[in-house]
Amino acid sequence: MTDLLRGDHHVHSTFSDDAVSTPEENVAAAVAAGLTTLRIVDHVRRDTTWVPEYVAAIDALVVPEGLTLLTGVEAKVLDTAGTLDIPELPRGIDRILIADHQFPGAAGPLGPTAVREKMADGWAADDVLDDFVTGIIAAMERHPGNQLAHCFSLLPKIGLAESDLGAERLSAWAQAAARTGTLVEVNEKWGCPEPSSLAALRAAGAELVASTDSHEAATVGRYARVHQLLAVESAS
Repeated sequence: MTDLLRGDHHVHSTFSDDAVSTPEENVAAAVAAGLTTLRIVDHVRRDTTWVPEYVAAIDALVVPEGLTLLTGVEAKVLDTAGTLDIPELPRGIDRILIADHQFPGAAGPLGPTAVREKMADGWAADDVLDDFVTGIIAAMERHPGNQLAHCFSLLPKIGLAESDLGAERLSAWAQAAARTGTLVEVNEKWGCPEPSSLAALRAAGAELVASTDSHEAATVGRYARVHQLLAVESAS
């Protein structure tokens, strides 16, 4: 567990419009936190044009000895086919972070309010969960070797919970992560995945990483919820 917490695999910089710290400030914060690995990640959409500038800015950083600096872009899953909202990427991006920012519907993404309204009109929770997990697994299969960002953070927003997923869906999800070489982050900001989901990942042989999902340098590498989630999972 200690080694896991010496990495932060999801840290935003000012290339994201909702973050306040520069890449340089994030590197300094990682060193101050005693990290050995830092992945700077920023949000993209299909029409994003600044990724080459981002790669160049990261390449230009002075990285202190003992710190490995990695790159990433974060993109939402759009549908049950696993389509990502992502532009063509240049060389230099280590991982795509596959995110559940919206619900991956059969015909395209749905916001939380739309999902809740459809559920109120009779869309069964089991069918909702089936589509959700199908979209996440499809994204891993279409984009292997990447990373799941704050997986299952969407569920409370649509009135559901990780505990509603059940062992069969969790097992399929975890096995897909292991099969596709997808890293699964334990996320400080959102407190997910929960211990039962982490146990499914361990059983499947999937690889975990820790992340703060930091949007300001002061929180880089500073863990509390992740430490607790891992401790509960290890004790169960």
